[in-house]
Amino acid sequence: MSSSKAPGSQRPSQPSSAASSTFHDVGGHAPLTPSRLWQSHGPGTSPDDHMSTLSQGSGDMSKDASTYSPRTHPVSFEENGIHPLPPSHTAPVEDSADANVEGRAAETTEEPADENIRLLESYHRAPGCGDSDCGHGTFSPRPKIRPTMLSFGGTYDGGIASGTANVRRYLNSLSTEGPFGGGNNSKKMSTTQLLVKKHGVKNTWWMYLSYYVPITNWVPQYKWSYLKGDLIAALTMASFYIPMALSYASNLGHIPPINGLYSFVFNPLIYAFMGTCPQMVVGPEAAGSLLVGSVVRNSVDIGHSTDEDNAMHARIAGVVTGMAGAVIFIAGVTRLGFLDSVLSRPFLRGFISAIGFVILVDQLIPEMGLTKLAKHAEGVSHGSSVDKIIFLVSNVQSAHGLTTAVSFGSFAIIMVCRTMKRRLQPRYPSFAYIPDRFIVVALSAVLTWACRWDKQGLEILGEVKSSTGSSFPFHWPFVPSHMKHVREAMSTSFLIALLGFFESSVAAKALGVGGSKPDEGIQGMTLSANRELIALGFANLVGGCFMALPAFGGYGRSKVNASTGGRTPMSSIILSLITIICVLYLLPAFHYLPKGVLSAMVSVVAYSLIEECPHDIRFFVRIRGFAELGLMALIFAATILYSLPLGIALGIGLSILSLIRHATKPRIQILGKVPGTAGRFENAEGNPQVLLFVHGGLIVKIPEPLTFANTGDLKNRLARLEATGTTTAHPALPRVRPPEHNKTIVFDVHGVTALDGSGTQVLMEIVQGYVAQGVRVFFCRVPKRSSDVWRLFQTSGIVEVCGGEGHFVSSVEEALKMTELDAAGNWYSDQLVEAEP
Repeated sequence: MSSSKAPGSQRPSQPSSAASSTFHDVGGHAPLTPSRLWQSHGPGTSPDDHMSTLSQGSGDMSKDASTYSPRTHPVSFEENGIHPLPPSHTAPVEDSADANVEGRAAETTEEPADENIRLLESYHRAPGCGDSDCGHGTFSPRPKIRPTMLSFGGTYDGGIASGTANVRRYLNSLSTEGPFGGGNNSKKMSTTQLLVKKHGVKNTWWMYLSYYVPITNWVPQYKWSYLKGDLIAALTMASFYIPMALSYASNLGHIPPINGLYSFVFNPLIYAFMGTCPQMVVGPEAAGSLLVGSVVRNSVDIGHSTDEDNAMHARIAGVVTGMAGAVIFIAGVTRLGFLDSVLSRPFLRGFISAIGFVILVDQLIPEMGLTKLAKHAEGVSHGSSVDKIIFLVSNVQSAHGLTTAVSFGSFAIIMVCRTMKRRLQPRYPSFAYIPDRFIVVALSAVLTWACRWDKQGLEILGEVKSSTGSSFPFHWPFVPSHMKHVREAMSTSFLIALLGFFESSVAAKALGVGGSKPDEGIQGMTLSANRELIALGFANLVGGCFMALPAFGGYGRSKVNASTGGRTPMSSIILSLITIICVLYLLPAFHYLPKGVLSAMVSVVAYSLIEECPHDIRFFVRIRGFAELGLMALIFAATILYSLPLGIALGIGLSILSLIRHATKPRIQILGKVPGTAGRFENAEGNPQVLLFVHGGLIVKIPEPLTFANTGDLKNRLARLEATGTTTAHPALPRVRPPEHNKTIVFDVHGVTALDGSGTQVLMEIVQGYVAQGVRVFFCRVPKRSSDVWRLFQTSGIVEVCGGEGHFVSSVEEALKMTELDAAGNWYSDQLVEAEP
């Protein structure tokens, strides 16, 4: 075995020749007395009698005693610990065929239980390197890992654990140009460029174009056999959702009804060009439309517009939609596809359920024919849901009979058809093709025209036209005169963007990227959160220019598309074309459409937003998630009792606070050994009665990356761990763990996959503090030497302060062996110094 030491791991030799022929001390901060550190008290077995054969296991131990270090000096294993042998003693080397020439400990047999259980009990069972066929001493450097096959062919010298450096060497061997530094005059190439060159991939520009502009991917694959299903799906969706768009615009967004149709003109068309989910269809949603309406009402309240100024309302909607699109587009360009995880599930469920309740209450006023009466009642039209409920109860006798009958009848018919479809569609898939909502809309319009219900007080939609007179008016939303609306709509637009992207992500992940077989749909498309953000953002930016409602992917709408035969984005293109035809030629057909029927259709959607809430409540009750239930109830109550903006602010604020609290909390653990196992350690706080604790030291596991966020309280957590042996005790508890039990600290940093400058500085200060107190510090399971974590360990000086690279080992078990030998060596050196005349 080599006698080389890591830098900074030695101290000057003792002045005596006897001392100089022994070994040097590793780490100048070691205690002066033998620690017997790894004695643990508890039941178990210990092969102590057989451990003494370890000193004869390696031929390296028969070398000159002057070359011995604390790791190679001959030692004996006694019941009370590890003790060094006299300098004159050397380990004999056996030349027989049965000799343990590979440096492994001799096999042992079962021994009676002993009171003292050392953590070295598995030392004899396996070589220190962890390789079953090693040919070196136990404490020798680790051998090379055998060549491992890469997934794309070829081998490289090193296994997975050898990391990026070996992969780079392999890739470098593929090209004489040396893309990773092999050649002084070579041009550096990316991994993609290297593989393209190696495997002869042609038309790389088309490869990138088909990835970033998906229409160039799916159009060449399109077959005429897909057209029938796409056409039927588009017609089915048009019959359902074109009336819904009119309802969202007039009843929820408080803008001209035609502006709701614009969301089906531009957004599905643009998404078909840029979206990554072939079967997803984008369009307006109830929640986003209601939030647009809240901005419009707020603008009326503060005097920036009036109730009858439809043109200004449409422009405000364009500002909100454009801002939501800009937020999402910028998030996609800056690769913030994880934004859909910012909002917690309890917040989303509480807020969406509150939105559904608000919509139901709002729609009861037009469904009962009380719209005119509500406008003259103070604080009702723009009041909270509680105010509207009080108004409805107080004026129920004033409800218009015909309007109430038509509205509630339409709601009942749609709900019955919805329930029958759910039950019968699994057995009879053709039930999905029945356009029940279109039938209700068309039948109510025909009956209103034929029976002249509009003359009897039934309020109808009337003339549907643009506020400017043009079929597709263009108005840039970000003009200086609209800055006042931008300031008002900033927070609402951000929430619309988050809610829309969240729902789109759910729909895209559920639908996937097409069929698994070539004849089932488009192949070769991959979902990308960032490209989805860009596609949805650009679509809403264009929609904002035409004062449309915000449009995102809806799971229900997309499921209708998939279940009725839609396989490709062509169904979205056909839906856009149908909507354009409606805007240009069929708007007069909507003249006699009762507003109460549109309100009933919106109420059905609102009911669907609420119906999932009981399931979530039961789930959280079952798992005793009372914090989540409290958050849901708080957001629901704030939205219902006060206003949507308060519910938005409260929900986002609490979600962000919860996220920050979760990210900044250190999750360090104290480890204990599982009795009867070889090197298995678990969290000692979970079951302290079973695990074996380390006497004289702590094994601290850091299971997460260390950044500025979670290292602020790391020192306090470690101090509490030293004082009490647990992180769950109250900080007011006085020290119950003696200081002599903290003579060695072993940090298991396997989970520290990332480390920033702030975390490195805090860790350096912690290590310096321990070393100054005379505590040995070891790190185990450190990331590979080519990693940024190891580079920061070296450049910050942590490696040097600990005592050199010898204090950085591959496992907890090896760290314990190193510490025991280090303590024994220090003690023996001190004994020699004291014995000198």
